[in-house]
Amino acid sequence: MADMKPWGERYLMGTSVTRLDGEDKVTGRAKYTYDLNLPGMLYGKILRSPHPHARVLQVDLARAAAHPGVKAVFDFNKKTVRYAGDEVAAVAAESPELAEEALKLIDVTYEPLPFSVREETSMAEGAAQIHPSGNVNVPERAQREKGDIAAGFAEADAVIERTFRVPVQTHTSLETHGAVAQWEGDKLTVWCSTQGVVSVRDELAEHFKLPKESVRVLCQYMGGGFGSKFGAGAEGLAASNLARTAKVPVKLMLNRKEEQLAVGNRPSAIMTIKMGAKKDGKITAFQSQTYGTGGVGGIGNIPLPYVVDIANYKSELKDVHINAGGSRAMRAPGHPQAEIAMDCAMDALADAIGMDPLAFRKANGSSQNETRLQQYEIGARAIGWDRRNKVAGSPRGPVKRGIGMGCGMWGGGGNKSSYVQVQIHSDGSVDAKCAIQDIGTGSRTLLAMTVAEELGLRLNQVTAHVGDTLFPPGTGSGGSNTTPSMVPAAKTAARKAKGDLLALVAPLLGVDASTLETHQGKIQVAGGGKSMTWSEATAQMAGDIVVTANRDEGYHSSGAAGVHFAEVEVDVETGRIQPIKIVAVNDCGLVVNKLLAESQVNGGVIGGLSYALLENRLLDRRTGLMVNPNMEAYKVAGAMEMPEIVAILMDMPERGVIGLGEPATIPTAGALANAVYNAIGVWVTDFPMTPDKVLNALAQT
Repeated sequence: MADMKPWGERYLMGTSVTRLDGEDKVTGRAKYTYDLNLPGMLYGKILRSPHPHARVLQVDLARAAAHPGVKAVFDFNKKTVRYAGDEVAAVAAESPELAEEALKLIDVTYEPLPFSVREETSMAEGAAQIHPSGNVNVPERAQREKGDIAAGFAEADAVIERTFRVPVQTHTSLETHGAVAQWEGDKLTVWCSTQGVVSVRDELAEHFKLPKESVRVLCQYMGGGFGSKFGAGAEGLAASNLARTAKVPVKLMLNRKEEQLAVGNRPSAIMTIKMGAKKDGKITAFQSQTYGTGGVGGIGNIPLPYVVDIANYKSELKDVHINAGGSRAMRAPGHPQAEIAMDCAMDALADAIGMDPLAFRKANGSSQNETRLQQYEIGARAIGWDRRNKVAGSPRGPVKRGIGMGCGMWGGGGNKSSYVQVQIHSDGSVDAKCAIQDIGTGSRTLLAMTVAEELGLRLNQVTAHVGDTLFPPGTGSGGSNTTPSMVPAAKTAARKAKGDLLALVAPLLGVDASTLETHQGKIQVAGGGKSMTWSEATAQMAGDIVVTANRDEGYHSSGAAGVHFAEVEVDVETGRIQPIKIVAVNDCGLVVNKLLAESQVNGGVIGGLSYALLENRLLDRRTGLMVNPNMEAYKVAGAMEMPEIVAILMDMPERGVIGLGEPATIPTAGALANAVYNAIGVWVTDFPMTPDKVLNALAQT
């Protein structure tokens, strides 16, 4: 049999293929968890703590349970609540309105405790302990040191020191978290808005002490997760417990306020950076002190120094607990915070030695240096970097223009935990199955494209099936792991299934199977000669050919670089920042689907823009309550903020498949911040860069 086609020989891969589920989505045929309604279904609601910190002395569910519309109640059995919005109890009733009514009948006795919703308050000497592990943690893995920073700073011709503050950002998924749960005897089926049907299944199986095969989790369509939807969550556990008690299906979807309070966030970071360089631009020393909060969760790691190689550095991080909802992974955890501080500090240091910021970056290498140097050149040409000094501060009246850049890096290598099943039927049709999720990025389409490409078929001859734990296991859709885990596995499974078919038909053609290939719906001798159509070949099968495989090595790699350039206008009278153009140059190895990859980059840029200019969770220090838990007061980027986005993809098939979700969003915020500095000549170091902060920065000059 001819060997698997190398990535460089492709007729579907690398082209722009419209996503297969696009029509279903725009017509409304696609059904999300939120849309699911089962016969006899009840509606679940969760009672949440009104206190930021309190002991739960008693939960009395009797009055709620006696309500004629209520069929089940559930106590989370929490002894302490640690933020306003923490789960206390839940009910299932015949309508959402009756469920809300029943929540008011639950009697809870609280003993309020001291609380803190500011990092500085939690860190203050004598502060009341608000978390079992202490208010401040110093994770060992986040403390990094190399070389001799004292000698490095002594060697520097210029040293800058800046403090950058980035806020807590909530995930703000368009489809809220939630689940529909149904029991049939001791078997549980859950429809869940999730990034990981397998991880939800495993969590529920463990919770209910069931074998995994007794739990089925489905997610055909889901409306955004960004790292917040890997587990069943309190909502999934509550829905499943209520359904077991009521013996009918229960649907529990969170409302917008709950979504902002209780299902994760990107931690804040206050980063003080000291950095020195020689006149030739080479950074000689770096020192950072960082603290931030993930609420009742952890901050994780903020990888400073970032992107560039520095011989002498010391990076320290403190993880501060406050009484707010816990953090969860959010699109490149830790990297956007690090990128903002590092890219702004590099521009400040370049300015201090009188060097162009692009030349400054070129003077400092990185682990992805060759690719990054190419990206510098490509992006600089596309944005018109050579006119940066002419643009700065102009063109008209109070509206100033500026250009800036930012850099990011990510792994994106995927893993071997995803398996794909390829099933060739005797009628010539093909099914490809994987318990992976399509979280809106087009995984269904990529799965079908990969199998069709390997089998030499048209795309409509392959049907992709995802989002069901009855299929072979798939990785959670996050960390830029989905495509580099699934696509190589699909290629491997399709190759093996093709080998079985070629072995079957080779004797019919009177040739050795090793001489055969599939091409445009035919099985033929490589280079031409004897052949038969695909349907003629499959008609010879006594039964289906079914192959399940994970990925072979050599069809993926890791390490994705991204460089973004931004042009902005800043009105110095109102403080408003308007992005004009963002050029995003990204590497993802083999571009599987150009249209979907460009869409991924566009989405990443929009997320980074929203982070830089708008998003900010606000907590009242006196009450501990979030004051903007909705999409009216919690601002996210919309049509009025959109610039021209130019997505430039470096197609590198020799590297195999690499994920793109994270590297596409990391560099945007820093590029915008540097463009603002170029426009107005002063730094805005407190994010988001809202008009009031721009005006305050201008007033201090």
